[in-house]
Amino acid sequence: MTRRSVRLAAVLSATGVLAGATIAQSYAATTADSVDAQHRAAAKHVLLVSVDGLHQSDLAWYVAQHPKSALARLVGSGVEYTDAKTTTPSDSFPGMVAQATGGGPGTTGVYYDDTYDAALLPAGTTHCAGVKPGVEVDLTEDLDKNKASIDAGQGLKGLPNSILSLTGNAASLLDPTKLPVDPKTCRPVYPHSYLQVNTMFEVARSAGLRTAWSDKHAAYDILNGPSGTGIQDLFAPEINSDAPGYPAGGDWTTDNKATEQYDGYKVQAVLNEIDGYDHSRTHKVGTPAIFGLNLQSVSTAQKLTTSEGLQGGYSAKNVPGPLLVKNLDFVNNQIGALTAEIRKEHLAGSTTIILSAKHGQSPTDPAALTRIDDGPLLDGLNAAWKKLHPKAGDLVAHAVDDDGVLLWLNDRSKAATEFAKNYLLAQHGTGTDINAKPKAFTNGGLTKVYAGAAAADYFGVKPGDARVPDVFGIAQYGVVYTGGTKKVAEHGGAHADDLDVPLVVSGASTPGGVRDSATVETKQIAPTILSLLGLDPQALQAVRKEHTRVLPVR
Repeated sequence: MTRRSVRLAAVLSATGVLAGATIAQSYAATTADSVDAQHRAAAKHVLLVSVDGLHQSDLAWYVAQHPKSALARLVGSGVEYTDAKTTTPSDSFPGMVAQATGGGPGTTGVYYDDTYDAALLPAGTTHCAGVKPGVEVDLTEDLDKNKASIDAGQGLKGLPNSILSLTGNAASLLDPTKLPVDPKTCRPVYPHSYLQVNTMFEVARSAGLRTAWSDKHAAYDILNGPSGTGIQDLFAPEINSDAPGYPAGGDWTTDNKATEQYDGYKVQAVLNEIDGYDHSRTHKVGTPAIFGLNLQSVSTAQKLTTSEGLQGGYSAKNVPGPLLVKNLDFVNNQIGALTAEIRKEHLAGSTTIILSAKHGQSPTDPAALTRIDDGPLLDGLNAAWKKLHPKAGDLVAHAVDDDGVLLWLNDRSKAATEFAKNYLLAQHGTGTDINAKPKAFTNGGLTKVYAGAAAADYFGVKPGDARVPDVFGIAQYGVVYTGGTKKVAEHGGAHADDLDVPLVVSGASTPGGVRDSATVETKQIAPTILSLLGLDPQALQAVRKEHTRVLPVR
């Protein structure tokens, strides 16, 4: 049952509800998915801002501390869903794909940014007959033509400050020789072709509306959807490229100030789009109907032990530390800049803003942190399997372990998957705590392991599905799988700290001051955006399959 706390005057003012009507009546019609949606456009533009790592608790803390901030104004002028959940696994790719499609990993076929597909052929395969299927599907910087450069290999001069000249055709920045190969066509599979369902961008394009998006890898070509044409202007500077001039060295995520600079490029791209230009401010094309960006600086502030002389992560349970406080201020300033530009362009009455996150990060309690090196765990699993099966190779074909465990096995039999499950749960050893001091762990750092048919059932697919992990392990709270001591948080798991993200819908035709405590999911963003634009949410394949509902906004 939906539970709402509403400032009545704000609702009556924003929605025009008659004084004799009840609040419940004013919302009754909106819980139905898209009744005459195509005839009742509430907005001409929807701006989606997705902040990696941001928790609902972070937003609530910041608004309480800064009641006159841009974030507080955004929340106060819209509907805040205080119990919103992202996908499991809580990774960037399934999280963002859910926001764009209305579906979870089992439906979209996207489980992580680095996974495995038992049906595709290895990258670079040109003669496909007789080639054994099974290949890593990497959706990271590794697909770029030049992953060391922020332009991913376009060859721009004057980088990084010339990055706004980056192409809006992100797929052109990918190296086709690094892509998995379809055994039926013997051709490379681009990220957009890997997606199993269509996206809200494709639906908008088919209705003649303009679309744009900005994200952190060229592989976000996946958001174009199977047609490859969903996003007209996809600005995707490479975040894991070299960041020049910063003391920490490395890429844009290794120094939090660098991440802020990187985020600033994407904010400027969206400001240009608000003004009616393309991201580079070269062509006057009109403000997009669906557009937005992903921000990264909160995520690095949560992960890094220190940066700029400031402590990263949390100082106590759900209490942001100094670096994270600084980055919440940064995000607030970016929201302020975007909303100010919308007002400046006289678009406030026709634009809805949605704030959310692809994923949270865990733990938000520094005392709970337990770092476990997953290398010895996987090596031990392979060795134990070979001891029982002397002629066998490694059992693990591919693994992704951040604050959860995803394994794809070379032997997918029940015996093999149960062996892997039992082995992991039997392991104990010593990791490190927040201060890099020894800290014991048991059960491989896991609370629950789904293996074989149970893993398939968990994600709602049939056993033997080519993409589903053979083993999915849910970590104990505070466990982060890493071989070092530089991380204080991660994502990818299924704890509340991974899943509990903000979801705010504010602006055109939304009532102000509404706090809704009913459980909702970020996959509801896609059908809600279409409904706000007067398009049919049922045009999304994942919405039809999963019966994903429009958020009760109006």
